[in-house]
Amino acid sequence: MIANRSRSGLTIAGMVVGVAAIIVVVSIVQSLSQSITSSFDSLGTNTLSVRAYTSFDEQLRGITRRLTLSDHRAILGRVDGVEQVTPVLLPFGAYGTRVAAGGKTGFTRVYGVTPNYQDTFKVYTAQGRFVNAADEQAARKICVIGTKVRENLDLPGSPIGQFLRIGGDWYKIVGVMEEKGDVFGISQDDYVAIPFSAGEIAVADPGKLDLSITLSVADPDAIEDVQHRIVQVLRENRKLRPGDEDDFKVDTAKQLTQSFDRITGAIAGVAVGLVGISLLVAGIGIMNMMLTSVTERTREIGICKALGAQRGDILLQFLLEAVLLSLFGGLLGVLVGCGIDLIIPILVPQLPAIPIPVSAAVGSVVFVTAIGVLFGVIPAAQAANLDPIEALRHE
Repeated sequence: MIANRSRSGLTIAGMVVGVAAIIVVVSIVQSLSQSITSSFDSLGTNTLSVRAYTSFDEQLRGITRRLTLSDHRAILGRVDGVEQVTPVLLPFGAYGTRVAAGGKTGFTRVYGVTPNYQDTFKVYTAQGRFVNAADEQAARKICVIGTKVRENLDLPGSPIGQFLRIGGDWYKIVGVMEEKGDVFGISQDDYVAIPFSAGEIAVADPGKLDLSITLSVADPDAIEDVQHRIVQVLRENRKLRPGDEDDFKVDTAKQLTQSFDRITGAIAGVAVGLVGISLLVAGIGIMNMMLTSVTERTREIGICKALGAQRGDILLQFLLEAVLLSLFGGLLGVLVGCGIDLIIPILVPQLPAIPIPVSAAVGSVVFVTAIGVLFGVIPAAQAANLDPIEALRHE
C-alpha cells in the first residue's frame, strides 16, 4: 500500500467521498426533521389540526379543496370537548400579496387570525400588542408584522403607529412579533397578521377562501373521540356520501410529526441509496487495484510460497490490504463528513446547527469495510491459488 501511494490514495478517495456524502445527507435530514418536530411539539399533545386535502388526481384536473367558514361554524356548534378553536385565514392566498410602506414595496404572506393565535402557536410580540377581541369584533384594519417585513420595507426600529398598504387598503401597525429566525433558508418572520374578521372582508372571491383550523381539546385522553366527531361533522357539512374519500385532514401534532418523519425518512433513504452506489463503484475500484497488484506481484507470491507460505497466508495478506484500504477510507470519510457538518452552519448562518449522526458514521464505516471484504475476496483468492513454480517463472 505504501509502495503504491498514488494508486492507494485514489482508491481511498472514492470511499472518502461516499462516506462523507452519506454523513452530510443524513445530518441535514435529521436537522430538518428535528426543527419541524420541535414546531409540532410546541402545539401540545391536546391539539388537533384541520386542513383541506386535495387528491393528486384532483390536482391534475385543476381542482383545489378548501375549508370554508361553514366548516368552521359547524365545528364550533356541533363538536363537544373543544376548549379553543383557532382559525387561520389566508385572504390573499397561500403565496401572499404585495405590501408597501413609505415608498418601499415587498411581497409577504398575510394571515387573518384571532386573538388566541399567539397562545396556540406560541408566538408573541416583541413590541406593541397582538390582535385583540375588540379588533376582531370591529374588523379593524390593524396589523402585526414579522421582523423580516420590517427589514424588507426599511421601517424604523419601532414601527408602531406606521401604516402598511395591503391589498389596496391601509392597515395600522400595532405590534412586531418576536424573531424566530430561518429554517433552511426560509424565514419564519416574513408575514403579516391581521384580524380574522378583517381578513374575511379582504377576500376578493369568497369561493376561494383558504382556511385552516387548530383546536385545543379540553381532555387530552378524549382527543381521538373529538377527532372522530370532527370527521363526522365535516363529512356531513361537506355533503360527502358513504364511500367518498375525505377531502380534508384532521391530524394530531403526533400524527403530523409521524407523517413528516416518513417523508424525510424516504428522502434520506433515496439519497443514501444513491450515495451507496458510489461506494459500490469505489469497491469495484478496490478490486481492480488488487487484481493489478496480484499481476505485478506474481513473482513475489511465488517466492513467498517457495519459502513455505500457505494458501491461507497469501489469501489473508491480500484480503487484509483490501479491508485496510476500505477501513482507512471510511474513517477518513467520517472525519471529512463531520468537518463539513461543522462548516455548513458557519457558511450558511440561516441553517440550524447540524447534528453529527453517530449511527450513520458507524454504519458507513461498517458498510465500506464489508465492501472491502466483498471486493477483496476475488483478487485475494486469485493470488492464493497461484502455482508457485509458474509464479516464479513470471516476468
